Amino acid sequence: MKKVLSVLFVLFIAFTFFTITAGAEEDFKVGLILVHDENSGYDMAHIDGMKAAQQALGLRDDQIIYKYNIPETEACYDNAVDLAEQGCKLIISNSYGHQSYMMQAAAEYPEITFVAATGDTAWKEPVDNVANFFPHTYESRYVSGVVAGMKLKELLDNGKAKDPYVCYVGAYPYAEVVSGYTGFFLGVRSIVPDAHMDVQYTNSWYDPKAEAEAANALIARGCVIIGQHADSTGAPSAIQAAKDSGKTVYSVGYNIDMLAVAPTAALTSAQNRWGALYTSTIEKAMKGEKIPTDFSVGYANDAVQISPLGPEVAEGTQEAVDKAIAGIIDGSLNIFDTANFTVGGEKITTFLALDTDGDWAGDEGEAIENGIFMESKLISAPYFSLRIDGITELTNE
Repeated sequence: MKKVLSVLFVLFIAFTFFTITAGAEEDFKVGLILVHDENSGYDMAHIDGMKAAQQALGLRDDQIIYKYNIPETEACYDNAVDLAEQGCKLIISNSYGHQSYMMQAAAEYPEITFVAATGDTAWKEPVDNVANFFPHTYESRYVSGVVAGMKLKELLDNGKAKDPYVCYVGAYPYAEVVSGYTGFFLGVRSIVPDAHMDVQYTNSWYDPKAEAEAANALIARGCVIIGQHADSTGAPSAIQAAKDSGKTVYSVGYNIDMLAVAPTAALTSAQNRWGALYTSTIEKAMKGEKIPTDFSVGYANDAVQISPLGPEVAEGTQEAVDKAIAGIIDGSLNIFDTANFTVGGEKITTFLALDTDGDWAGDEGEAIENGIFMESKLISAPYFSLRIDGITELTNE
């Protein structure tokens, strides 16, 4: 009899746990604050990431609340509060400039977790219900650079280019952008060691006109391949127009496949698979588990990729891409190996990555281990801000 009662008790506990858990999942809501909408490739990538998590975790549409076109102002705080009041247990924002407002809301709602994607301050915040996440974008940047390098070599070999000159349209001179364009450049140099690169900033994450103008300015300087860390199709569209007019120039995009707007000029795009980060983070929140203060993964966790190769990539590109990805995953290829670059003609042996006093300069957290700059290990957000030799940041004058 005691054995029967024991079994019944265990079954009762299991049923109760299942019922509570199922009820918790049934009531679970997550909010997503977006700096733009689906017209921005960057925001569309986040929306796709959330939809991937929704499908993987079986969430209903009414369990996800989107806030579109939320500027990096007090409006972010207002919307975070609104999501909290609507019952969201997890609130995520997708732009760096949202971060301070998310932290403000987090202090007022300690029972809710606030995640500032691309943010970098969660590790030092006075509250523990905040987190940051960011994929290893520098990995897909490097691989897209390999694609560009293969094309550059082909153009040089067949005489269509005289100068190993590539360029980059960047949003801002932040570490996130610097890390990405450096990864891209090192990928190019793995194929063409004497390549050099100019970077033109737009001072905006999303400005199709400014991005197109920057691309056209770089084309006028003689650039034959242009990468980007900017969120619209402005640059690839301008590059396709220039190519259609007879110029030799190609595009490496970001966030989305650019073949729709640059069908012959697009070589590939570096892309983030945000679903890998959204799914893991939301699943932990649904289970009531602690969300890591910083979460960052890359190719090894299917969190980054490049888009399908364009029709005019160089012969052998896919093989070069496969080799690079395999090396990144197995650890034999270290993108920021300090043996492969210099700063001011000197090798770099030390770099403090973490800013503890708010002066925008690192004062703790050694980023270089055994000659490798360990990006996104100390915190998830990129902190590679070294200006390496071979890259020139152009002024907007």
